[in-house]
Amino acid sequence: MFRLTQYMRELVHPTPVRRRSGVVKPVVIWNLTRTCNLRCRHCYTTSADVPFPGELTHDQAMGVLEDLSGFGIPALILSGGEPLSRFDFFPLAERARQLGFRHLSLSTNGTKLAENIDRLADLSFDYVGISLDGIGPMNDWFRGVDGAFDAALAGVRACKAKGVKVGLRFTITEDNADMLPAMIDLCDAEGVDKFYLSHLVYAGRGNKNRGEDTARARTRKAMDQLIDRAWVAVAEDLPLEIVTGNNDADAVWFLRWVERNFPSQRAEHVAQHLEAWGGNSSGLGVANIDPQGKVHPDTYWSDYTVGSVKDTPFSQLWTGPDAMLATLRQRPRPLKGRCGACAFKDICGGNTRIRALQVTGDPWAEDPACYLTNAEIGVDDADRLTVTPFRGKSHDPAHRFA
Repeated sequence: MFRLTQYMRELVHPTPVRRRSGVVKPVVIWNLTRTCNLRCRHCYTTSADVPFPGELTHDQAMGVLEDLSGFGIPALILSGGEPLSRFDFFPLAERARQLGFRHLSLSTNGTKLAENIDRLADLSFDYVGISLDGIGPMNDWFRGVDGAFDAALAGVRACKAKGVKVGLRFTITEDNADMLPAMIDLCDAEGVDKFYLSHLVYAGRGNKNRGEDTARARTRKAMDQLIDRAWVAVAEDLPLEIVTGNNDADAVWFLRWVERNFPSQRAEHVAQHLEAWGGNSSGLGVANIDPQGKVHPDTYWSDYTVGSVKDTPFSQLWTGPDAMLATLRQRPRPLKGRCGACAFKDICGGNTRIRALQVTGDPWAEDPACYLTNAEIGVDDADRLTVTPFRGKSHDPAHRFA
């Protein structure tokens, strides 16, 4: 995850650079179930509104919670499918809260929130993320169920009424990219705390529908729109936080914007923060447990399994001798092609490896969704992308240091 607003604030209120040290404990995204009441076109777990065999029993799931707590992970995200569709969701969430995880989040399609808001509010989730893929009929088309937008919006409003921090997650594709400004406007109108732009990852139904991935020019336009909006929020001290996910080239695109608009010392300061962050964190700062208890480097690597928590505790699997995890944790990674030659791989970390794997069969090949030109990433190649950067209406950042 690239926290755009956080790094934007470094331009106005610089803080010391903090680098990772010692053993890195991962944020764990736990897909509790594949059962889901929606049929999303880009679902990476290929969920459906049916029971799935082999999912963790209640006792097994409770054991996972105990192990994760003892291991000291920094954050636990309960996801799905639709996590609220799991038969014992509330007992599991209650136990997670009792164990005192530093950060407990819920990732949901939002349609079941309003009817369960009292119990959810009592659990004091630190954050509830709701997935929407457009306004009204566009979202319902993506989600495969009429009325899904209205139900999710009711969930947003229920969370806000109970004082629960809530965010919207928007997966951008060719079909809905034009709705990005309207989605940000919706956040403003509803008092949403965070907006998360997710780039499409080629996994599950997202792999089947990868032809819908936004073209490079559209991705660049979307990032300029987000940067403009994030700058307004920082310059005017507005509350909306903007983050992006699944395309770590976003950090490089942002750094190039900083270099164009701010003094060199500010750009160097931001670059140092971005290098300390390090970009893609699959297998290092992010881990996944799927509904059957299989452990993966992240939520999209379902074809690669480190092991199963049914047989071995997560804490042992994550600290064991797995070869893929060891390679993912290398810095630099053994990247090839444009990614290997990129001047910014210390910032990007090689981007999303699963896309390279899906397209080429090689997890270390270049990420096909990098939208920067060869010139912009320092690759000496005459065959460069020909795109025109979008320059939307924005506050002029240069006046801050005039």
